[in-house]
Amino acid sequence: MTIHVNETSSTFHLQTDHTSYIFRIMENGEAGQIYYGNRIHVQSAYPNLTSREWRTDNPSLSEEDPNFQTSTIKSEYSSLGKGDFRYPAFQLTTENGARISEFHYDHYQIIAGKKRLSYLPSTFDDTGDDAETLVIAFVDQISGATLHLNYSIFPHQDVIVKSATFVNAGDNTIVINRALSAQLDLPDSNYDLIQFSGAWARERHLFRNHLRPGIQSVSSLRTSSSPQHNPFMMLARPNTTNQAGAVFGFNLVYSGNFLDSVEVDQYDTTRVLTGINPDEFAWQLAPQATFQTPEAILSYTTAGMNQLSQQMGAFYMHHLVNPKYTEQDRPILINNWEATYFDFDEPKLMKIVNQAHELGIEMFVLDDGWFGHRDDDHTSLGDWFVDKKKFPNGIEHFAEQVHNLGMKFGLWFEPEMISIDSDLYRTHPDWMIHAPKSTPTPGRHQFVLDMTRPEVIDYLYDHMSHMIESADLDYIKWDMNRHITEMFGSQLASDEQLEMPHRYILGVYKLYQRLTTAYPNVLFESCASGGGRFDLGMMYYAPQAWTSDDTDAAERMLIQYGTSYGYPQSMMGAHVSAVPNDQTGRITSLKTRGEVAFYGAFGYELDVTKMTAEELAQVKDQVAFYKQYRHLFQFGKLYRLSSPFEGQGNIISWEVVDPHQDQAIASRFQLLNHPNAPYTRFYFTGLDPDKQYRVNDDQETYYGDELMNAGYFVPTILADGQNSKDFVSQLFIVKAVN
Repeated sequence: MTIHVNETSSTFHLQTDHTSYIFRIMENGEAGQIYYGNRIHVQSAYPNLTSREWRTDNPSLSEEDPNFQTSTIKSEYSSLGKGDFRYPAFQLTTENGARISEFHYDHYQIIAGKKRLSYLPSTFDDTGDDAETLVIAFVDQISGATLHLNYSIFPHQDVIVKSATFVNAGDNTIVINRALSAQLDLPDSNYDLIQFSGAWARERHLFRNHLRPGIQSVSSLRTSSSPQHNPFMMLARPNTTNQAGAVFGFNLVYSGNFLDSVEVDQYDTTRVLTGINPDEFAWQLAPQATFQTPEAILSYTTAGMNQLSQQMGAFYMHHLVNPKYTEQDRPILINNWEATYFDFDEPKLMKIVNQAHELGIEMFVLDDGWFGHRDDDHTSLGDWFVDKKKFPNGIEHFAEQVHNLGMKFGLWFEPEMISIDSDLYRTHPDWMIHAPKSTPTPGRHQFVLDMTRPEVIDYLYDHMSHMIESADLDYIKWDMNRHITEMFGSQLASDEQLEMPHRYILGVYKLYQRLTTAYPNVLFESCASGGGRFDLGMMYYAPQAWTSDDTDAAERMLIQYGTSYGYPQSMMGAHVSAVPNDQTGRITSLKTRGEVAFYGAFGYELDVTKMTAEELAQVKDQVAFYKQYRHLFQFGKLYRLSSPFEGQGNIISWEVVDPHQDQAIASRFQLLNHPNAPYTRFYFTGLDPDKQYRVNDDQETYYGDELMNAGYFVPTILADGQNSKDFVSQLFIVKAVN
């Protein structure tokens, strides 16, 4: 049992294998937070954790109960206007313009398992993994609206999933001005906020700052989760490291405008809020209508950030990602973009395909430029029919040749976009998002389709499904290369315009749902100008995402390291590209590029027909090596060892370990070489201390405890007068001795 209810004290105690989450119904009929942390005993009540004292200058519930002051109380889902002046979880406006709610507890329900939401990506329990769901119902004494607070407990991954559902049971429309997915009030503020921010080509770098009084937040108003900020964040005690210490993790199953907010009040308590960004949002809730917030995922451990990432990653794999891909190895692919850009035809591509086949690569992905008359990025988005100049026999003929070699075939789409120079725009200019009388703002020479319109979804589904069937596609790379400006829904009423950002994302989800349901064997990869929509909403439909357009190995070390805190390596598309690198101009060795990209869904993004015989032999060896250890790289338990975001950041290292602790692979990356360096030892983790191991097939054997506690000697990287010794990688393969 994971849900314990004491009806006498109206206390709810949610337990996972290692944590407890406790709240109760308070005197004002609302839910009050009691405790979230390491697992504690179930009791009938927790007077030690719910004691209160009066504080001056704060409104009270009543003259009879002066100690009940909402501004000093930990709440489960707070409103504004009744004395709590912190930012609220929700706010409603009734017909007369009042923005005050008084939701009182009505009843609760416990449901076995966890079912999917109907029109939002969501978590689930298809395998009987002991999940339970608690629904707490409240009724607003003013408007008659009903609020359901939903809690799903996944005990074995130490995860709690929260969301809120609003139902208008009255006769008048209610406006939802604010509806966050989860709130967590904590009793102190001695935490570091750890966020993952950046920009295009340098996504998800780690930033760690101690909480201060006031608001600290990350957010997006780009109608995407964005490369600038990510919905995943952590609150960690100041002494918490990857290896040890207390840390909370928060992630949102959503791909649009979001807000992650942390507020420290005058009493040094902390309020965490996560959900749809209240800016540029409102929702007209008609009588009898329902509004469901996206789901928020909460997790906690005292065993450090590696453990938090591992338990959340295991949760995503078993309770969020399409079950078909839970442990299915991702194919090694080659993408033609950086090899050809728009300059290709079928014979040119077949040279790349044939060479890739000889190297053992398993899938060819045809990127941008195959449709309309797309010879540059000014034209043809929306015209999803093949360019007969490049493919005179149709793309079906090309796909057949790829398949006849035993390779899979994938295709690039950017479904949400439209070019002014396109048949689609000439036929349906009204399908482009634009505001009346406003000058359209181009981004990358393209504009955005109105995904709130059913006819747009139907058009895209028809054209994409035709290509899936005619070319027998195995894979789709779904790109989204610009954010939305002039946000306006031509089919929405004036009082519905603030619904547009959320409705847009719901339209994207609807198209994804239709395609993934109709074609369950097609592997989708999400992309948004690189890692601009790297979020759990996308991962529900597309179990992997292009991590960044920046394929420079040195930059990818930082990007993949930061991404790994919130997302497992099987979700990260990681490719080897040519040098000098397109984004940085940096030259790194093929060895280093390969060993960085191993820790993800591996592939190549270069022209293999222009490589030397020596380079081709090295690629062939990389492909064979990755196939041998692919499952370990993609699904092994990942440990971060040396961080690029701490100290000088010159050494970066991580390690993957198999579930039985029989095999591990670790990498040590050194950005710059230094003369006369001190001795170096590499400290493994996650091994069985009582097992004996060999490292890189050495004849010596070492107990796991020695490798973890005393370390493994690493020879100094010495100059040889021939090649640069900067950006060097060292790979350690550890195998248990039978």
